Amino acid sequence: MVAPTSLRENYWENFEFDDSDLDFLYNFLLESENPSSANELLRAVIDARISQEIENLKNRKDSKEILYLPKNEYNVGETIIFPAFNYKKGEVISIRDGFNPEMSPFKVMRVKLDSGEEKELVTNLEDHSLNQAVVVNLDDPMLKLDEVINTYGKSLKKQLKEALESKSDLVQIAGRWFPKALLVNVNIGYLNLAEALLDMENGGPLTTAAILEQIDLPTDTNSKLTEFSLNFALQEDSRFDEVGPAGKIIWYLHRLEPEGVKKLPVYLEYEPLDYDCGAVQEMLDMLENEILDELEPELGKNDLSEEVVLSLIYPHLRAGTLPLSERLHHLFPTAYESPRVRFDFVDGITGEKFPGWVVRKHRYVYGLEEWYKANALMPGSILHLSKGEEPGEVVIKPEKQRPTREWVRTVMVSSDEQVIFGMLKQLVSAGFDDRMLIAVPDPDALDKLWQNTRGGQRSLEKIVVHMLRELAKLSPQGHVHAEELYAAVNLVRRCPASQLLSILNNQEQFTHLGDLYFRLSESPGEN
Repeated sequence: MVAPTSLRENYWENFEFDDSDLDFLYNFLLESENPSSANELLRAVIDARISQEIENLKNRKDSKEILYLPKNEYNVGETIIFPAFNYKKGEVISIRDGFNPEMSPFKVMRVKLDSGEEKELVTNLEDHSLNQAVVVNLDDPMLKLDEVINTYGKSLKKQLKEALESKSDLVQIAGRWFPKALLVNVNIGYLNLAEALLDMENGGPLTTAAILEQIDLPTDTNSKLTEFSLNFALQEDSRFDEVGPAGKIIWYLHRLEPEGVKKLPVYLEYEPLDYDCGAVQEMLDMLENEILDELEPELGKNDLSEEVVLSLIYPHLRAGTLPLSERLHHLFPTAYESPRVRFDFVDGITGEKFPGWVVRKHRYVYGLEEWYKANALMPGSILHLSKGEEPGEVVIKPEKQRPTREWVRTVMVSSDEQVIFGMLKQLVSAGFDDRMLIAVPDPDALDKLWQNTRGGQRSLEKIVVHMLRELAKLSPQGHVHAEELYAAVNLVRRCPASQLLSILNNQEQFTHLGDLYFRLSESPGEN
């Protein structure tokens, strides 16, 4: 037998990149002359580390330190290296004669390892397997590149990115890294040409390659490096916005981006209030298949449904947006760094394509105002979303329904600027959620109320009381479902379902009747 030696068991769990690793990567980038992704750099540096550690293990077994071999004789007080115990050191604390009638004479020494553990091992014994050569166990999974990446890649990549970001002489664009000192010089003249080119395209979008073709930037050096250098120069200039999805670089003029992309639409503005979301999680779970809200905390649920169905609420209908809620994330493109991502919507009925934008910071998707109008949608209309045939495309379509006149909950604004509801005949052109469907015949009047409820001019609790009272008038029992109330409150104030449920659950003036139905316990004045 051969006594194999390997890396210590927790080597990669406790691994930390040091200056030697970063120096290796710097030289790796210099030699390759190509900007590299974090994944490519991680594989390169881990592969180099494995080779280094194999060499270290070989050197250790060949070192002049006292290695334990059963055939040798040792003395009390000696420090010995034990290859079979992952090269742990131990001190000999006693020696005695051993006895086995089937073996030649031998001794037994007791050693205390650095870990504090004590072991007894034979000495002075010629016929023993551990007297043979010690070799490196190349079959150890911790010395296999793919095994290490598959097992520890996520944590190692995060640590590597932090290490790379600490190096001021390395720059990053769209997830790729390169030494700053070796970038091609892109002067202001080329950047002005790029701006003019994008201006002619109504802001964009244009790929870096398309820009390079028009501005005549010298490309006698490495073409990938030239493209990376232009990308970096554009990134550092506030006139330009990189709006491509992960793995694709696309440029847009920031000043020509839609206002609803550059600035959070007023209808999506939210004034956070302290409340315990966890206290109403059970009730919220009863609503999660009906309500998708970007303001709800993400719970890490991996729902990767090919199609997601949602019901519109007034703020998103009015702003021409969609909530980028947890269940919708996987359908839309994301990016390494870009706060805004440009992509294409595809009308699921006509096949027409039109621009959309993911605004990552505020978790919404913009670009649907005209499409909503063309399809005559209203709060409560049901939408179906799925991925398109091309990467980054998102298919959107209303739930099919022949236009018919229906009795619909209709919102109106009284002369004293109060919301009132009535059941009126309305033309409905798409499938709908009956609890959330609300006709809004006069959006301008509702906009005035929206302005009045901003800045805490009217408490959310008072809005909830008023909406519940008004909706109760439409029910013979005077009962209102939380879903109906959620849709109604969001006519005049942005409010996530969990916050609404928290108010209903904690205020004595609301009585929970079960199945998310509520009523007013009494009729207090609204003041």
